Amino acid sequence: MKLTIERAALLKALSHVQSVVERRTTIPILSNVLMQAEAGRLALSATDMDLEIVERVAARVESEGRTTAPAHTLYDIVRKLRDGAQVELETVGGRNEMVLRSGRSTFTLACLPPEDYPVMSAGEMPHHFALSATELRTLIDRTRFAISTEETRYYLNGIYLHATKNNEVPVVRAVATDGHRLARVEITAPEGAAGMAGVIVPRKTVLELRKLVEEGGGEDEVQVSLGETKIRCSIGEAALISKLIDGTFPDYDRVIPSGNDKILEVPCKEFAEAVDRVSTISTERSRAVKLAIDRGGLVVSATSPENGTAVEELEVRYQASALEIGFNSRYLLDITEQIGGEYVQFQMSDAGSPTILRDSADGNALYVLMPMRV
Repeated sequence: MKLTIERAALLKALSHVQSVVERRTTIPILSNVLMQAEAGRLALSATDMDLEIVERVAARVESEGRTTAPAHTLYDIVRKLRDGAQVELETVGGRNEMVLRSGRSTFTLACLPPEDYPVMSAGEMPHHFALSATELRTLIDRTRFAISTEETRYYLNGIYLHATKNNEVPVVRAVATDGHRLARVEITAPEGAAGMAGVIVPRKTVLELRKLVEEGGGEDEVQVSLGETKIRCSIGEAALISKLIDGTFPDYDRVIPSGNDKILEVPCKEFAEAVDRVSTISTERSRAVKLAIDRGGLVVSATSPENGTAVEELEVRYQASALEIGFNSRYLLDITEQIGGEYVQFQMSDAGSPTILRDSADGNALYVLMPMRV
């Protein structure tokens, strides 16, 4: 194998694929990236056996071939090369080595046989549909903060993606919950998504997919293929294949309250800033803030035996009876970050029941938050 490639193109592709590679692995070949040069392209692949990313970049290929090189070392070398540099990669005969040349720099890297590299087979994927990059970004960004990190409830360690109907309109819905809060967002179902079964996309896959969408190089469309055990997403020259979480997502509709009749509307930016300021006082463990709501007024407060108290008042829209309710300030701020409209709407029942939060300007997203005792 012998080829020349631009540093910027190689660095971008390497940054995508190397992030899949685990720093500590008991299988040496999984620390490497598979490199395959053919027909004016260099294909880079990395896997952790649950997730695989393949990205192709244009290169001047003098002789075709393939090898595997240490992913993080190669990435660090290319990252430290000069901007605008040309990078030459060459494997020599039967030796398990790859030589990297750029300007006056030469690196010789120990390689492992490409034949030993595991490749994830996609298997049967009967459902195919396309989403715009914006739609996929919306589904991920508005739910990922609520993904559980508790390994024992592994079926909550991802985003539940499924097709359903809202007022007889077919939609694709993304849901995440950690038991304290729930995020649900939906988009109009694209063609081909109608019959798809509910799948749980793992947290790591969600984060890698989000990176690919962000750096998709202007690509506006994401091709999604779904099977019972795997998902495949293609964006431009990059493709990601991942196993799905094998578990049953809970019936989330049961935790969304229906009789919350106390409606509070508060300017989102002002509210978030007030909560952020007041929570400086609250203890690191509980992060609790209290909302005391009366007609036309909201008092946000926090109390800590060590630090003292903090109080801030806001003008709001509220016509129901007075109510005092406590929340985890971090959870409140995570939700207000997703609100694009001017106002955030709280639908409450009492101090001990789940509260619904909505964006006044967007009916497609809904958040549920459990209150705290304060």
